[in-house]
Amino acid sequence: PIEMLWQDKEIRFDNKLDHLELRRGEFLIDSMSKIEDTKGNNGDNGELQVTNLRMMWISANNVRTNLSIGYGSVVSINVRVANSRLRGNAQALYVLTKYNGSRFEFIFTNLIATNNRLFSTVQAVFRAYDTSKLYRDLKLRGAVIKDKELIMLPSEQIFNKIPGIWNLSADQGNLGTFFFTNVRMVWFANLAENFNVSIPYVQMKAVRVKDSTKFGAALVVETFPRSGSYVLGFRIDPADKLSAVLKELQALWETYGTDPMLGVQVTMAECTVVQPEKVRRVLDDVEIVDTSNPRDLLAAYYADGIADPSLGQREPVLDAALGLAVEKLKDGLPRSRFKKP
Repeated sequence: PIEMLWQDKEIRFDNKLDHLELRRGEFLIDSMSKIEDTKGNNGDNGELQVTNLRMMWISANNVRTNLSIGYGSVVSINVRVANSRLRGNAQALYVLTKYNGSRFEFIFTNLIATNNRLFSTVQAVFRAYDTSKLYRDLKLRGAVIKDKELIMLPSEQIFNKIPGIWNLSADQGNLGTFFFTNVRMVWFANLAENFNVSIPYVQMKAVRVKDSTKFGAALVVETFPRSGSYVLGFRIDPADKLSAVLKELQALWETYGTDPMLGVQVTMAECTVVQPEKVRRVLDDVEIVDTSNPRDLLAAYYADGIADPSLGQREPVLDAALGLAVEKLKDGLPRSRFKKP
């Protein structure tokens, strides 16, 4: 009943329009026009949408030119000077990311000089996302239990505490306790509360009962690949208790799926939540065949001007003053800073 959550962990270029639609549990926090994608589409004006899971830049000239950047891929966010074709040298938002073993850098320049929402909103939302990972990520052996009680998350409610649950990860099993809340399932071992697992409902792919030759009927929770594709087994005796626990967990999981709580709470006054317009983007019924090399699309965003991360160096450019091909300088770094010996 729950679709796999990818929006906050992945970076996607030139998305299909349905990938730009808000998923369940995702909401729009701010939408800013007159934002330039200075790194990859310098001179191209567009709209930046900031949600609780990602930021999306959409070109004003062609909606097929777009970016989706999940906060889970972000390494750092800084404000520095960038050179914009539309605004010249101006303060810009630098977003350094890491995804699939490559480092990408995105630079966004606000073409309206008096508007600083670009900086305040994105930084505030990213902080809120980064401090609420337990709502979305599976956690093993985490600091989630204290004195045999669950450490509650903001807005979390405990629905049931069930003792006598055997975790079947070890050959002999470990006796422990379940907590069922409105956002996750937590199990911890009675004899060692740091031996635990916290599984948000959004990461559960399947919940069922399965027979095993060694332990008999067991409650099985399977997680999505993003959470490691775990298959976790729990033995619950007697059989009628197993059936009751299964029904309760499935009910909570399915209810959560109708309106997921993903944990990002923004309190800054500048980050007023706005209601997204329920208007679908409409394109001409024309198929566009893209024959360009997809590698060229990614190359514009490699961090620090690196066209190929395996090379470990910036692309060479012709320096007219020297009459030589030299390694390209970082943006905003003038040659005058390098003095002759």
